[in-house]
Amino acid sequence: MMTESASDLSNHFLIAMPSLEDPNFGGSLVFVAEHNDQGALGLVINRPMEIDLATLFRRIDLKLEGSALAGAAVMQGGPVQTDRGFVLHQPVGNWGSTVVVNDEIGLTSSRDVLEAVAAGTGPSRILVMLGYAGWGPGQLEDEVSRNAWLTVEADASVIFDAAADERLQRAFALLGINPAFLASAAGHA
Repeated sequence: MMTESASDLSNHFLIAMPSLEDPNFGGSLVFVAEHNDQGALGLVINRPMEIDLATLFRRIDLKLEGSALAGAAVMQGGPVQTDRGFVLHQPVGNWGSTVVVNDEIGLTSSRDVLEAVAAGTGPSRILVMLGYAGWGPGQLEDEVSRNAWLTVEADASVIFDAAADERLQRAFALLGINPAFLASAAGHA
């Protein structure tokens, strides 16, 4: 039986194994923001959408022009509530609806964090997603046990400093794995 701490994948990356062919998650890197006996909430952090932050902010009547963040891509965070925004940010701060992932990272779904970013008073590091990934009780543990995902403790620099197309490779590197050596299916010698 797993211990409580061993089964909590909060603040971990889920790295999709090559055999994971689900169109929502194949080739994805997921940051798990919350995991408990009620299920798990994660965000795909390596799937940029064709919309940048400046465009998203305009759509919600905020201005971001002139900010270094304006051209940053919005991520496709997952298949659930794809019309809802989620902001991973550092530092945690004090926002209306925030899940405190750890001492450094928060996940906020309330507009106040975006208003602060537009005003230049928001968190110093952000990643914005539309949608999230959710798992029911025991579902994520089952997927991990069936080798759909590799897990590793999350590293904030992968989330906030790496380009979207480098995040998966950087997460594999945290495990010391070159993904080119992972087979997508079992073979026979």
